[in-house]
Amino acid sequence: MTAITRGEVEHLARLARLRLSDDELDHYAGQLDVILQSVARVSEVAADDIPPMSHPIPVENVFRDDVARPGLDRAVVAAGAPAWEDDRFRVPRILDEE
Repeated sequence: MTAITRGEVEHLARLARLRLSDDELDHYAGQLDVILQSVARVSEVAADDIPPMSHPIPVENVFRDDVARPGLDRAVVAAGAPAWEDDRFRVPRILDEE
């Protein structure tokens, strides 16, 4: 079993520039020990015959194929625009030029 000592927690706190009280050192040592034991248990379960995977179930692409289709007619778009200039929408300036 993996065990983390109070001294190791104190060393980690010093590296992280944390000032912890004696009670906090004991408290965090217990919590970190539980975390390390949990990681060790997961490592025991992992076997060489199990391939690494990113998802527990197979993932497939559910998006449709990207097919190019004709867009709207420019004349129709221009007719619905409040202002049109040089084949573009004309909008009020919101930023000053530099």
